[in-house]
Amino acid sequence: MSAVSIRDVTVAFEAVRVFDGLSLDIEQGEFIVLLGPSGCGKSTLLNAVAGLLDVADGQIWIDGKNVTWEEPKDRSIAMVFQSYALYPRMSVRENMSFGLKMAKTPKPEIEKRVAKAAELLQITPLLDRRPDQLSGGQRQRVAIGRALVRDAAVFLFDEPLSNLDAKLRNELRVEIKRLHARLGNTTMIYVTHDQIEAMTLADRIVVMKEQKIQQIGSPDEIYRRPANLFVAGFVGSPQMNLIKGKIEWRGNDPVFVSGKRRLPLSGYDFTGRPSPGQEVVLGVRPEHMEIEQNSGAWPGFTIDIVEPMGADMVIWCSDGEGSVQVRTSGNLRAVPGEQLTLGLDSTQISIFAGESGDRL
Repeated sequence: MSAVSIRDVTVAFEAVRVFDGLSLDIEQGEFIVLLGPSGCGKSTLLNAVAGLLDVADGQIWIDGKNVTWEEPKDRSIAMVFQSYALYPRMSVRENMSFGLKMAKTPKPEIEKRVAKAAELLQITPLLDRRPDQLSGGQRQRVAIGRALVRDAAVFLFDEPLSNLDAKLRNELRVEIKRLHARLGNTTMIYVTHDQIEAMTLADRIVVMKEQKIQQIGSPDEIYRRPANLFVAGFVGSPQMNLIKGKIEWRGNDPVFVSGKRRLPLSGYDFTGRPSPGQEVVLGVRPEHMEIEQNSGAWPGFTIDIVEPMGADMVIWCSDGEGSVQVRTSGNLRAVPGEQLTLGLDSTQISIFAGESGDRL
């Protein structure tokens, strides 16, 4: 039985339909990340699960119970918002225990839950401080702790790290992943537009665009076998190189052709036989392009820009027909204006239909 089951849900604001028959099943203990650009509907979907938005049609089930018309407090959920939303005149201990007091939970049970959550989040020494005496990262830990003390079946996170600086985001991202592992069989749904958060946290990623699900899969599946051009371009940093061309056949073997560029595709796993002359887009990750010293698939590239990134280096280069990015070792010597020949492995690429954008 799924921990959360979203069944043909439609959400509408008056005459505007945000979702129309959207379905998603989340298994017990999964860490699911809803990933997409601003306005794609990921937070709207999370709010519908939380009961903060009414659904026009369909059903939402949590922990085996139909909660479609239940109040948020009766849905066995705990939510962490983008803003900390802490009571400024209360201590950390009081902020974390406030909801339990309102639910008339016995005092010994409150103390036990607060102590356990504080230990998990490493904020025990902060329990008697007020929010204005805490850093941004500590405040977000308190907000997470306030959710943890709830006896919830599902934890919902709505971009909880977006207000923090890069260093704190990295630290708390690790803490959230560690927390999920410690809690064992706890289900978490996490909303973000940050692909790094999605790739590092998720058991499965739900990629969304324009209120529709584009692909559901593990981080590795999303990265290595994107379902369409949107997923290919949205996931990955630097993003995937996308090169327009067409398919030609040499005997029984397909070949990708783009201007003077040729790439045999006999090693590519097509989902269906492409048509001769079919317009396609070849996608290749920057790290799957290699700099050939003597010969290679595509000669005649010139280095335009070099971006040192410590252990790695990103080289922007062009051949008069277009530009590509190559990710290589930071120890490589590369100078703008230098000529390159690039090679790539046909087993590490993606081919998309030029018209629909779907993976072939």
